[in-house]
Amino acid sequence: MYKLIRLTWIAAALALSACEVQVNDTTPAQYQANNDIGMYGISATASQGALVSPGSLVLFAIGENQKVPLSLNADGSGWHGLYSVRCQSSFPLQLLAVWRVQGMATKNAVVPPQPRQIRLTEPPLTKQEGFDTAPKPGESKAPAGKAKAKGKAGKGEWEGSVNYRFATVPVTQITSARIEPSSGSAEDVSAARAISVKTPLPLQAVCGENTQLRLVSTEQRAHGTLVIDTDNSGQPRWQTYVEFSPK
Repeated sequence: MYKLIRLTWIAAALALSACEVQVNDTTPAQYQANNDIGMYGISATASQGALVSPGSLVLFAIGENQKVPLSLNADGSGWHGLYSVRCQSSFPLQLLAVWRVQGMATKNAVVPPQPRQIRLTEPPLTKQEGFDTAPKPGESKAPAGKAKAKGKAGKGEWEGSVNYRFATVPVTQITSARIEPSSGSAEDVSAARAISVKTPLPLQAVCGENTQLRLVSTEQRAHGTLVIDTDNSGQPRWQTYVEFSPK
């Protein structure tokens, strides 16, 4: 009797598994944010029981009021799709599977039970920026290596701007910016002393838009490290090497 009951349970379990679909989410745990495209790849694999109607399985990526259909790979090895997100540091992801069982009603399943959080990281900001201090055609050379005023810079000053672009929060506030020597040598300390940040701070940087910090040098040749601090947890501090020199 015990063997008969055991065999009955085994048969029932096999019948149930033949009606099911197993879905495996293979989407990477994180991406580098890209607001130019604002789309991130979703991928999955799925295995079907013997009683699942052929061709009936469909998969969707769901989360934050989105329901994105996934496409079956040409070779049948898996599923793929694109999920749209902008100006966020992460997004929730679940997969919805819907299928038909032969002779029975439609079934569905959501995996995992709780959404995964796919992390989006800030892309690298500007690492290096150079500014040409050579006189432009038609400009007279100023004495003692000084140039005429350019843009909003004063007499005997050279001006340049560094662009920054953030991607994971709606607005990033640049709370401070300063020029530091690129090394502890007397030459580098002197070269950095000639450069100053002229943009009023704090400065708000809207997600996906270029935000400029204006620099002014009182020497035709100067260099240093522009250090910015922000309230963006994905990029709280960044350093940009800047150089003023004639090209």
